[in-house]
Amino acid sequence: MKKVITFGEIMLRLGAPDYLRLTQCNHLDVSFAGAEANVAVSLSNYGIPTDYITCLPNNPIADKCIKELLSYKVGTEQIIRSGKRIGILYLETGSNARPSRVFYDRENSAFATMNPQTLDWQEILKDAQWLHWTGITPALSENTAEICRQAIKTANAMGIIVSCDINYRGNLWNYGKKASEVMPELVAGCDIILGNEEDCEKVFGIKPQDFDAHQTNGQIEQSSFISVCKQMMEKFPRCKKIAITLRGAINANHNTWGGVLYDGERLLQSHRYDITDIVDRVGGGDSFMSGLIYGLITYPDDNQKALEFAVSASCLKHTIKGDYNQVSIQEVENLISGLSSGRVQR
Repeated sequence: MKKVITFGEIMLRLGAPDYLRLTQCNHLDVSFAGAEANVAVSLSNYGIPTDYITCLPNNPIADKCIKELLSYKVGTEQIIRSGKRIGILYLETGSNARPSRVFYDRENSAFATMNPQTLDWQEILKDAQWLHWTGITPALSENTAEICRQAIKTANAMGIIVSCDINYRGNLWNYGKKASEVMPELVAGCDIILGNEEDCEKVFGIKPQDFDAHQTNGQIEQSSFISVCKQMMEKFPRCKKIAITLRGAINANHNTWGGVLYDGERLLQSHRYDITDIVDRVGGGDSFMSGLIYGLITYPDDNQKALEFAVSASCLKHTIKGDYNQVSIQEVENLISGLSSGRVQR
């Protein structure tokens, strides 16, 4: 089986334990986090060969990061070692009416300062069937935006499927360019696009009618998003499928979760999950994306099954601490089939 290649920045994740605020902490939980790395780990866990492309400095923290990726059987041979620092993400996990908060310390990281001539995408993609990137990557610097452009252009020329998670992060676009200026050209080279209502509105000015993500009370009418999908496909005619994740936020611990998939003709709607007592929602969108990629590769003639796999996999991610979705195919399939009681398995 050919590889899935993911490209982006991985960071040191420092999390406040036990629902503490960062100002209360005397120690922090250490792990690693990055949207594209999360996708690679999940796909590798599902048996899809992956290579993760990034840049890390030459220091023990980066060594530990690479060892962790290798422990999940993610290919790391193409990781560039240069620059001075690994980016850092600080996480404060919210509870009930207090939302979770993420703080970045990633300016001038090794990844953000990469030389655009460093990577040979023709060589990197020679054994690939799929390239995945997110909107976080071109947000970090002009260099990473240019590298992303090179990767997409090369993949398009080689006939490789390209997917994108729009992943709008307003606090990251600080180098003089807006997402609306950079993203359209990059997304135009994509075959599969994932977003949510905020991504589509803030980056492309496309939004569903009469919808406010902050006032859902957990109730979202999935069919109302067909207008968003149609507008996105009109704007990006190369795109063959558009997926939108639908999160109904009741409070920080209780969300509803689902998704839709549009193939240009039909809007497929997923089962809706009611997720209570959320353990960690960070990485939820990445677990959806990896589930969707797995589903589209594994069930190429069944878009509904691919969508259900993505939604169910990401539902389970909400029960797992850390960015990576460490669930098996069987666990996802069990949830799809209705086994959700949580009874002890012996």
